[in-house]
Amino acid sequence: MSGSATKRLASCEVALLRGGPRAAVAVAALALHLRGAVAGRGGTMRTSGPSGGVGHSLPPLHPLEKAVHTSLYRPAGLRELMERPRMRRELAEARAELIAQGLLRRFPPRRKQAARRLLTDLREQLPLSLPLPDDEPENLPADQLALLVALDGPAALLAVAPRFARQAGLVGRGGRADKGLLPHSWGGGRGLSGHTTDDGFGPTGSGWI
Repeated sequence: MSGSATKRLASCEVALLRGGPRAAVAVAALALHLRGAVAGRGGTMRTSGPSGGVGHSLPPLHPLEKAVHTSLYRPAGLRELMERPRMRRELAEARAELIAQGLLRRFPPRRKQAARRLLTDLREQLPLSLPLPDDEPENLPADQLALLVALDGPAALLAVAPRFARQAGLVGRGGRADKGLLPHSWGGGRGLSGHTTDDGFGPTGSGWI
């Protein structure tokens, strides 16, 4: 997989490729949170500003990120959000695009070897790793932070946006919207040791959560 192909993948696409649909939605929500467009409260997510964010040099939103913002017309936990019609459509389209690029198998829904190479390349190229440097996360590039979470899952999310992660119900238990259905973990990743622990896309494509 060439570097140019790697650059075409947004962080939410990387999350979909590595961890499945719920990973993709969680990372899309984080990307919006880093723009000031989504906040968490009581185990749910809600819009907190325009989807374009407050900066003028921000990259355009990926369709999955737009779908998250639009689908939060009322607060929702992750599971409820994923069931909303536009979210389901965009997830299906994003997955179809990864299949068309030769990164995913249609059935069974697993990563191809090209996808494994791509994820390895991304991990080698990403200048950030866990534990994060002493800089406060908000002073680090938002796109790199989102990509770190896409590659490393909950450990990275808790390092990047711990308050949002807990208030939005993306880690742990206790969110009122999806009580008892939230993850103990999001599946594979490098963890603090830097070693990859994922074992494929998963037999059902459910991924992280």
